[in-house]
Order: sequence, then C-alpha cells, then structure tokens
Amino acid sequence: MNGLALLGIFLLLYAAVVVALAVMKPQKIWEMKKIKMFIKVLGEKGTVIFFYVWALIAAVIGIWLLIR
Repeated sequence: MNGLALLGIFLLLYAAVVVALAVMKPQKIWEMKKIKMFIKVLGEKGTVIFFYVWALIAAVIGIWLLIR
C-alpha cells in the first residue's frame, strides 16, 4: 500500500468523524470557541451544512486517492 492510498483511507475516516460530529453535536465540542464562531457567523444550521460540505470534500478526495 502506498502513501496516497493510506492518506485516502485517513480522509474517508476523517469525513465519517466530521459527519458524526455534525449529526450528534456533542456538547463538549460544540462549545469550543472555533465552533461557536462558526455558529455566530453561519448560524447553527449553516454550521452543520458546512460540516457536511467539508466531509463531502474530504470523502471525494479520499476516494480519488484510493482509485488513483
């Protein structure tokens, strides 16, 4: 297995974790300053959508690295 395939797997796992954070909204993480800033700028729903988009980008790049 080469390094790019390993990075692809890592990105897929990362995308899964980001989606889990967006769905479950753990209180400890949701109260971090950076997340609060996102909520202040984007709103709660906008922040969740941002997390989904970020996870989608990571997943697409991960899949691309795996099939490359």
